[in-house]
Amino acid sequence: MKSAEEIMEILNAYDLTGSLRDAGELAGCSHHTVKHYVERRAAGGELDQAARRPMLIDEYLPKVEEWVERSKGKVRADVAHDKLVALGYTGSERTSRRAVATVKQSYRAGRVRVHRPWITEPGMWLQYDYGDGPVVDGVKTVLFVAWLAWSRFRVVLPLRDKTMPSVFAALDVTFRRLGGVPTYVLTDNEKTVTVEHIAGIPVRNPQLVALAEHYSMSVHTCVPADPASKGGTEASVKISKADLVPKDTNLREAYDSFAELEAACVAFCEKVNTRPHRITKRPPVEMLAEERARLHPVALTPHTVAFGTTRQVPVNTPMVTFESGQYSVPHQLLGATVWVRVHGVGAEEQVVIVHVGADGPVEIARHYRATPGTPKIYDAHFPPQPEGPLDRRPRARNAAESEFLDLGEGARLWLIEAAAAGTPRMRVKMTEALALAKLFDPVEVDWALGHAAVHGRFAEADLSSILDHHARAPKAGEHRASEDRSLTQGTSAWARLGQHSKDEAL
Repeated sequence: MKSAEEIMEILNAYDLTGSLRDAGELAGCSHHTVKHYVERRAAGGELDQAARRPMLIDEYLPKVEEWVERSKGKVRADVAHDKLVALGYTGSERTSRRAVATVKQSYRAGRVRVHRPWITEPGMWLQYDYGDGPVVDGVKTVLFVAWLAWSRFRVVLPLRDKTMPSVFAALDVTFRRLGGVPTYVLTDNEKTVTVEHIAGIPVRNPQLVALAEHYSMSVHTCVPADPASKGGTEASVKISKADLVPKDTNLREAYDSFAELEAACVAFCEKVNTRPHRITKRPPVEMLAEERARLHPVALTPHTVAFGTTRQVPVNTPMVTFESGQYSVPHQLLGATVWVRVHGVGAEEQVVIVHVGADGPVEIARHYRATPGTPKIYDAHFPPQPEGPLDRRPRARNAAESEFLDLGEGARLWLIEAAAAGTPRMRVKMTEALALAKLFDPVEVDWALGHAAVHGRFAEADLSSILDHHARAPKAGEHRASEDRSLTQGTSAWARLGQHSKDEAL
């Protein structure tokens, strides 16, 4: 096979001489080669490609085209080869694979979906979709991703499930973050949106219709199994999962709590909404400020029909009663109204409690079913408990008590233990301790009080005795003589007096 430069040299030599042999001598090739390229140029063929030779599979190509057409371009090459062998084909599987690939390429060439750029209007379209969120406390979460088409502003919210109340609450929070409601909302054909399809027409969920009327918007769904019709949210979901779900690629640690995941979603939204977008070259938050003038006002009261039944939180106990069970809520909601509903069945049945505040509906608690007399309580829902009979701490009520307690923890421990032991004349002994603190180091007196409390020594002279013994005790690194360890010279050397050594005996 000649290169393009060599072919051009051959043709130039022929044009110069007009003779096949002379051109062959000038170009350094056979006159037959010159004739071959001259004839191909005259016929308008491709000079740098060899002519296709007949192949064994040529007579079977119509059958391969039929199989590709029937399978809509999805038939596997190995399956096609087995069918060809059954029909008498004797060629190799490699040839079959090449033939199937060529036929598939021709099949798809005329069926490529051409995308026309979508030029959106401000305040017109909002798309939302879901993505698989991270596992928090052993439970898989859901990422709710909303995308405002014109400004490219994104809202990502973590959900515990994709039930209707959770989705409706997420939409309300989204509208309040955007500062308005768009004209149209586009999403998938979830059961929360579409009940069924009749003759290709989606039948809307009645509760969704009520939600749309409440917020003065229109909900549309994309064509089933056609994610390209809402490519904005599809890309947003992909980016959100890549950043928020812990993976080896983002080196993100697992979330310790659902609140930590919520904070991560807020940080992610602030990051993507404040940097210039690749298409518009402007930050979405700036474009949202312009688009907000085209959005409809958000309803003052959220749509709460799907949130369950209402319950009033007592003014002094953060507990609500639902179907003979009691469930705790954050103590900040004392006296507030909450909505309670049931999610799940059987052992996984949960009671979900939602509160509607200035920022929209927020899930505040989720408990497993409680039984009568056994309430479900989260310690985090309650403030620090006041002192009870089992946890009493000394608190000074006059100057003398304050001066004694200021000695340190040893004095506090002595007061607690001495009172529990019924020690008489405690105030007199406390005065004596203060007098000793003026004679000795107050730190030493505090240590002695703690030592007395630990060993139960609350008699009259016990404190001074402990201080005196502690003062007489040897310091660290100091050695003193005793009955066991004396500095006097021993008498072992005198025991050998008068004895002859072995050398002298020899």
